[in-house]
Amino acid sequence: MSRHTTYRIGGPAALLIDCDSVPDLAAATSILAEEGVPWRVLGKGSNVLVSDDGYNGAVLTLGRDFKRHALEDERLRTGAGVILAAVVRDAFSAGRTGLEFAVGVPGTVGGALAMNAGSRDEWIGTIVESVTLFVPGQGLVGVRGPEVAWGYRRSDLTARGIIVEAALRVLEGDEVHIRRTMEASLRRRKRSQPLGLPSAGSVFVNPESDSAGRLIEAAGLKGVRIGGAQVSDVHANFIVNAGGATAADVVALVKLIRDTVKETNGIELRPEVRFLGSFDES
Repeated sequence: MSRHTTYRIGGPAALLIDCDSVPDLAAATSILAEEGVPWRVLGKGSNVLVSDDGYNGAVLTLGRDFKRHALEDERLRTGAGVILAAVVRDAFSAGRTGLEFAVGVPGTVGGALAMNAGSRDEWIGTIVESVTLFVPGQGLVGVRGPEVAWGYRRSDLTARGIIVEAALRVLEGDEVHIRRTMEASLRRRKRSQPLGLPSAGSVFVNPESDSAGRLIEAAGLKGVRIGGAQVSDVHANFIVNAGGATAADVVALVKLIRDTVKETNGIELRPEVRFLGSFDES
């Protein structure tokens, strides 16, 4: 799985199934259920840490039919497998506003919806008109945006089914203003994030009224390394693969950060990164 995650870390999955259509999803989930095989859906793996032992189950990816998107007046209809950057680019090209906050955010539309991706002040859930889910054994189910339980860096969508499509509200805007906003956001990301090394983005959710990066840096952990995993010296809320890192290295660093921040500040940080496979819970 190291070839399928932005961390470039992880052992093999028992099965990798590319589903090009809804019938493919229906067949795959039905057979896996009959055989008692656990499964997970994976986008670009930009927010996932896979165990060094891999995953004893099936990894489902969304192919052909889920990689299409089209602008319909002030609505952008997009498959869950579309790269988020492509949606942002095409909205800008059409002079539509609403997605400026997502410039530079890695991963797919489906992953962005699952994690309610965005900044501290803006997130994708605010522009979602509707989401289409595939529910195994039931079929396609539509959910209106306001019916989704959006939270900071989370939503309840994956608990309901497999995200296959979404309609995003993108209104007409001033192209110059959109460009300036996106350029400023991209400059900020390049300046404040370690884009040159493999990572899974922010490791911890920012606690209310504070910053996980600030707390980690204040605890003296910026630049600390275990094996090939290192707390970034650019942004302390990133753990980067500095070379040959294992999942065990990253998990050990996550535990050190949580324990140290709790000891020094009394705050227990909650991981934003998703874990796939078997991990030592100690």
